[in-house]
Amino acid sequence: MRGMFGLVGLLLVVAIIGLLAKRNLSSLTGAPTPAATSAGVALPTTTPGATVKEQSQQIQQQVKQQVETTVQQPRAMSEETK
Repeated sequence: MRGMFGLVGLLLVVAIIGLLAKRNLSSLTGAPTPAATSAGVALPTTTPGATVKEQSQQIQQQVKQQVETTVQQPRAMSEETK
């Protein structure tokens, strides 16, 4: 009897973990989160029909350009440093 309760409990735990994993993995394949788009983050775009190598190079170039423009922007000075 004790072994039966242990087996049922183990199966219940495995089922719960499976459901949680399925829910988390399905949320990863969805659309981009609204937080990223509302925070002013520009998501890289690629040419449809391009090879994986070309898409990778496009994304790398876009990220490099975004970093360069961000670095060139002047920093906001706080009242304490003035």
